Amino acid sequence: MMNFTIYKSFPYQILFLLCIGVSLFANYELTFTVWFLTLLVTIKRKYSVTIVKYCSIFLAILLVATVSTFSSKTTLFLFIRDFTYLIKPILGLLVGYQLCRFSSKLALKVFIYTGLAISILHLVTLFFTIIQFRTLSVNFLRQQGGYFSDYEIYVLIVLIFYKNLKIEISKKQRTVLLLVIGLSSFLYLARTNLIQFIILYMGLKGYLVYSHKSLKVILSVLLFTIVGYTAIVYLNPKREGKGIEAFLYKIKIAPEEAFKTRINKDDWKDFNDNYRSFENIITVKQVSNKGTRAILFGEGLGSTLNIGRKILTNDNEYVQYIPIVHNGYMTVFLKSGLLGVILLLVFLIHLYRQKKSNIEAVQAINYLLLGSSVFLIVSNWVFLGLYLKLDNKSIIIGFLIALREVMLRECKSQKSSLNEY
Repeated sequence: MMNFTIYKSFPYQILFLLCIGVSLFANYELTFTVWFLTLLVTIKRKYSVTIVKYCSIFLAILLVATVSTFSSKTTLFLFIRDFTYLIKPILGLLVGYQLCRFSSKLALKVFIYTGLAISILHLVTLFFTIIQFRTLSVNFLRQQGGYFSDYEIYVLIVLIFYKNLKIEISKKQRTVLLLVIGLSSFLYLARTNLIQFIILYMGLKGYLVYSHKSLKVILSVLLFTIVGYTAIVYLNPKREGKGIEAFLYKIKIAPEEAFKTRINKDDWKDFNDNYRSFENIITVKQVSNKGTRAILFGEGLGSTLNIGRKILTNDNEYVQYIPIVHNGYMTVFLKSGLLGVILLLVFLIHLYRQKKSNIEAVQAINYLLLGSSVFLIVSNWVFLGLYLKLDNKSIIIGFLIALREVMLRECKSQKSSLNEY
C-alpha cells in the first residue's frame, strides 16, 4: 500500500491559492464569501501591532463613511454593498496574515508556486481563446484572460531577488518559472503592471530610500520614461490598432486619461479615452455641491455617483449611478470625504516607513512593502488600489507582514540555539 502524508500546513496552502485565484474572477460576491469564510476558519490567537495598526486605519475610513450615512438617504442593499467594498482591504490584510502558517522557506515556495498556477491558467485561457475565436485582438484577449495580475508581478520580483530572500531553488527551476510567469505577465499588456514591476524592482534595489545614488537612478528612470513616451507619441499608434499597437495607444493616452480636466462628453472618443478623468471631475463636483459636511466626511455608505448617462460596465450592465469609481482617492472622498482620503494617505505613509533590518531577507521584505506603498500611490489613482474588486494586493501585503515576523522569529531562535551551544 502507498502511504500519503498530508502536512498540517497543506490546508493553508490550498486556502491561499483559492483566495488569490478567486479574486481574479469578475465575481465580487464570490470573492468576498471565500475571503470571509477563510478569515473565520483561520483566526489566530495573537496579532502583531503592525497588522492591527494597518487594519485600524481602514476601519477608521469605514467608520467615517458609516457615520456620514446618517445624514444621507440610502437603501439597505446599497448600504450593505458599500460596507463590503470598504471592508475589503481589512479582510485581505487579515486573510493574508492568517494564512502565513509556514516556515519562511515553505511560505516563499507557496507564494511562488501559487503564481505559477495562476500563470498557467492565464496562458491556457489565452491559448483556447485564440483557437476558438481566431483573433489576436488585445481588447478581446484581455476581456477573456484578464486585464492585469499584480500577484504575478510580485512573484517575478521575488524570483529575481531570490538570493536576497534566501530562496533555495535550482537554476533550471528558476529559469522555467521566470519564463512562464514572465510570459503570462507580459500578455496581460497592462500599463499598471509595467509601472508596478519598475517600482518594485527599484524598491528591492533600495532606490526608493533617499540617497544620492537613488536620486540619480530615479532621475535616470524618469528621463528614460520621457524619451520612451516621446518615441511612442512620434510613432502615433492608432486607436483602432491591433496587437502591440493597441497597447502603445493606451500608453500614449495615459497622461490625459488620468489627469485631463476638460472632457467633451458628447465626443464618444474623448469620453471613452478619458473616462477616468471624467469620473474624477464629476465626483469633485457632486460632493462639493453637497456642502462642507460632505466635503469633510463624505456622503456615506450607499452613496452613488451620477454619471449623467447610462454606460456599459465590465460586468456587461448599463448603469447611470455607480457606487465606486476607478480612482481610489475619489471613491474614498465620495464615501468618507477629505478625512477618509487623509486616512488613506496615512496608511501609505506607514506602509512606506519600514524599519531597517540587518537581516538581509527581512530587509528584502521591508523593501517589498516599501515598494508596495509607492506603487499604491499610482494604483489608487487609476485602479482603486486595495479597494478594487479584483485586487489581491491586500492579501499579499498581509502575507508579507506575517512572513517578516516568521523570519524574525526564526532568526531569534537560531541565535538562541547558538548561544545555548
